[in-house]
Amino acid sequence: MDKPKTVDDYFNTQPEKTKKALIELKKCILKVKPNATELFNYNIPAYSLVEDGKREQQIMIAGYKKHVGLYPHPTTMEKFDLELSEYKKGKGSVQFPLDKPIPIDLVERMIKYRIQLLENKNNH
Repeated sequence: MDKPKTVDDYFNTQPEKTKKALIELKKCILKVKPNATELFNYNIPAYSLVEDGKREQQIMIAGYKKHVGLYPHPTTMEKFDLELSEYKKGKGSVQFPLDKPIPIDLVERMIKYRIQLLENKNNH
């Protein structure tokens, strides 16, 4: 099977539960940042949060067999560390298991926080 070349291709190669969870994450991102540019980086979906966003200005998502990953940036992970305590985390990522609902409110607040940081950085 060829590697997916677009976000839609990527979603369509996922198992149904994973695809649904990825679409939920995408909706969260686009609700907070309707004009986010959809990209495909590191072979996973990415959303640029600022104009001409570099990789560090993107939020990425990825699907796996038992979870979906959200990659909001280490600074965002630090800020929400306590609220994410029940999830498996990396330095700049969190895993949401497919057998539990996505914490939409939390994800949206994380995205808002990330955008605020980027806008503050770009305005200085």
